Amino acid sequence: MRLYAQTPARRNRQLLVDLIAVTLIALTVRAAFFVRDIIMLLAEPGQKVESSGDGLAEELGNAGDAASDVPLIGDVLKKPLQSAADASSGFADAGASLQASVTQVADVTTTALIVILVLLILVLWLPPRLLWIRRSMIVRRLADAPGGADLLALRALTGPPAALVELPAPPGGFADAWRRGDQEAIATLSAVALAHTGLRP
Repeated sequence: MRLYAQTPARRNRQLLVDLIAVTLIALTVRAAFFVRDIIMLLAEPGQKVESSGDGLAEELGNAGDAASDVPLIGDVLKKPLQSAADASSGFADAGASLQASVTQVADVTTTALIVILVLLILVLWLPPRLLWIRRSMIVRRLADAPGGADLLALRALTGPPAALVELPAPPGGFADAWRRGDQEAIATLSAVALAHTGLRP
């Protein structure tokens, strides 16, 4: 199995397209993670709310513990402080929940961007490459088979005429030479068919 053409022009085009495809995939992944970093900036207010809520809850809890030591009215003083501490813990939980939601959105967006864009690149890139690999295998197998040169010559005759214009035609033309079994003309036409695929005789 041959991955690249033998003729320099086609091989260089294939290498260039492969390089572009790989570069686009790498840029797509990088861009997706950049988008994730931008989305994660939305989690910063949640971090601040969580941190502030935890700090306030701790301070109010400490104040409530200290107030409970006051004789006679300690329990009365502690109750509102403890309620305020519980409310502050609720704020902290809300901040943590916001961060979790933002993280989930960032992860889903990043995954979707990578999967969709990479699949699009692969759909545009891989089928032509695989088709060429398959075609080159068939043409090479045909060239090596008995009588394969005749079939390749026929393929050159039925292919784009531009490939034959610059070649010195035998008397009566290439079609007549092929019908007569002219081995030199058949070899020339076979080489044209191979070159059209990007292979050498």
